[in-house]
Amino acid sequence: MKKKIGLYFGTFNPIHIGHLAIANHMAEYSDLDEIWLVVTPHNPFKKKTSLLDNHHRLEMVFQATEGYDKLKPSDIEFKLPQPNYTVNTLAHLLEKYLDYSFGLIMGEDNLKGFHKWKNYETILEHHNIYVYPRIAEGRVDNQFKDHPKIHRIAAPIMQVSSTFIRKAIAEGKNIQPLLPPTVWNYIDEMNFYR
Repeated sequence: MKKKIGLYFGTFNPIHIGHLAIANHMAEYSDLDEIWLVVTPHNPFKKKTSLLDNHHRLEMVFQATEGYDKLKPSDIEFKLPQPNYTVNTLAHLLEKYLDYSFGLIMGEDNLKGFHKWKNYETILEHHNIYVYPRIAEGRVDNQFKDHPKIHRIAAPIMQVSSTFIRKAIAEGKNIQPLLPPTVWNYIDEMNFYR
């Protein structure tokens, strides 16, 4: 029996309690054995001044997941050519970890645009997708409504965003309750987002 890994991709800029709540919920209430929080690297072709360096975002994910046995930080995409596509990451992981099977974790908002992903049919053919609810406009494509590889997990709806947190820090607001304490301390020490 292969170990089932759920891949939760994100910039995690910064990782917050919403990310942790969803990842932990997926670990506890799905058939996944572990959740890997995959930090997506800075796209060299995009100019994004508010995006912290890869190693800082990975460090925050590392600190946030300490104490959660089923949650693991992953820098797997740092070593892959950029720009990268999920289908390539999945192919790389399948080659590297023969005893694991990999599923994708995504919000319902991402599922609505999934038909636009590169080789989405290949992803669906070989991988399960675990979807958590999001409040968003638009509707899910009919082909994904009752698909046997798409599993809806009734996770809590988290309306916290990294964008909101960065803006609040820049405005000098106290948003400590929205971040794991170690992550708040790291951001504060490094003087990020101010």
